[in-house]
Amino acid sequence: MKIGIIGGTGGMGKGFALRWSQKHDVIVGSRDAARAAESATEYTNLAKEAFGNINGTISGSDNLSVAKDSDVLILSIPYTNIDTVCSGLLSEIKDGCIVVSPIVPMTKTDVGFEFIPIKENKPFSYQLVSKHMNDKSKLVSAFHVISEKKLINPTLELDYDIFVCGDDKDSVEVVNGLINEIKGLRPIYLGSGELSYLAEMCTPLLLNAMIKNRIKNPGIKII
Repeated sequence: MKIGIIGGTGGMGKGFALRWSQKHDVIVGSRDAARAAESATEYTNLAKEAFGNINGTISGSDNLSVAKDSDVLILSIPYTNIDTVCSGLLSEIKDGCIVVSPIVPMTKTDVGFEFIPIKENKPFSYQLVSKHMNDKSKLVSAFHVISEKKLINPTLELDYDIFVCGDDKDSVEVVNGLINEIKGLRPIYLGSGELSYLAEMCTPLLLNAMIKNRIKNPGIKII
């Protein structure tokens, strides 16, 4: 399976590339193809150093090429860039391509991290991304509550639950499979895409808890 990561040169993209390259062909995307290729080489060396060998590959290209070539496309981009990025990419994806949104609409204010849809009465991320999808059922919301700092350490076993929302059962199952491939992660299905705001809200909650209580890189675990 080809997994493309838009914004793949960032921390979350790096972590996903390192871990999923054990089984899949990962394509790191960037506006600058040369930067993406450079990052892909770095990630490949790190993955081989961590695992000894990988059964997949890590390559890099421009975002549009990545979108066209992926079976699963991860949108590792800021909330404010959704319309700009998705308007040019999601109309170009393959039929059947699953799009995954880990995007969190939040802002830092004097009181802490706040959820933009509530504070400013704006759409949540899933709603904004879905506007640009030809097949909206292939959009899945996931990975909002994962620690980037822990994700990029490929040998560190995580211990988190990942909330998943989506309308298409098969697409959700594919994403659940990718979650299960990362040791220590467990997918928890919340329901349809219209409930994605519940998952998105968990990130500012965690960040505020982390800062106010001096907790290092917290996650969520349902027991």
